[in-house]
Amino acid sequence: MKERTKDPRIAELVGEIAQGRAADLVADLVETSLQLGRDNASIAELKLMSRALREMRYAAHVFSKYHGVRKVAVFGSARTKPKEEEFQLAKTFAQKIVARDFMVITGGGEGIMGAAQEGAGAEKSFGLNIRLPFEQHANETIHGDPKLINFNYFFTRKLNFAKETHAFVLLPGGFGTHDEGCEVLTLMQTGKMPIVPIVMLDRQNGHYWETWRRFVVNDLLAHGLISQTDFHLFHITHDPDDAVNTITSFYKNFHSYRWVREKMVIRIQNKLTAAALEDLNRRFDSLLVADRIVQTTALPEERDDPSLAKLPRIVLTPDKHDFGSIRLLLNALNTAEIQS
Repeated sequence: MKERTKDPRIAELVGEIAQGRAADLVADLVETSLQLGRDNASIAELKLMSRALREMRYAAHVFSKYHGVRKVAVFGSARTKPKEEEFQLAKTFAQKIVARDFMVITGGGEGIMGAAQEGAGAEKSFGLNIRLPFEQHANETIHGDPKLINFNYFFTRKLNFAKETHAFVLLPGGFGTHDEGCEVLTLMQTGKMPIVPIVMLDRQNGHYWETWRRFVVNDLLAHGLISQTDFHLFHITHDPDDAVNTITSFYKNFHSYRWVREKMVIRIQNKLTAAALEDLNRRFDSLLVADRIVQTTALPEERDDPSLAKLPRIVLTPDKHDFGSIRLLLNALNTAEIQS
């Protein structure tokens, strides 16, 4: 990686608005922007990068006011009508999840998105709308709300879904629903985004997601294109209460995690007993590539995140080819015995 910029003009400018690590990163952004000019980037390239960065900055500003609130993204068809069972199911789920202190994020459109927005209410909602060649309006609930964010690019919109969401719920939908669901599964399977609950929700007696699962089993797993443990990354249900419980139970003791080089540092809300820690080592021994699972306080490398410093840690060096089994470990942390 190249050294930080030495240009005193940039350092002086950045020093007026940021300090420490933040100043280094802001300086990098300025230097990268100037480098585009030195590279004689085309107008089209400059427009794309400029607009993408502006979209990302604005979205980050909107979400920053709700940083401490967990959020659930709801995907599904924009064509679903209010009289259909799936519409009412999405609305019911949203009502139930916001009652558990979550907020709801949708694509901001009609159908399933509008149903979830209606169930959550504008105060508990975000809409990540996409500008399309044909006319598209935000749904009535989120229209005009300051938490409605309009994107020109799908990739900036998807990035915000991935980085701001603590659980995903997919109801029946078309290409877009499958695109969003498969992208999230891919990011989790490859460790490019944190593991969070993915729930596939359908109406009673519906077979939409079971049909999808049969395809995954018969045509992906059977040909060795995915692993058996990848099935731990998602959950299929027909019950909105089960969907809510799947999400809320994931955060019963687990809080979040980060990587410090090869080590996975899992923050938990309550310390585990010695017996519980020993049980984890026994059950997940095959997941470890070095050492044992240990319980500790914040590592020195985590000084850049002081707001989480007081949380206990579980630290391990896992096999990064098996995030499905890591999902099982996170489940186990939520059911393990904690210290009184």
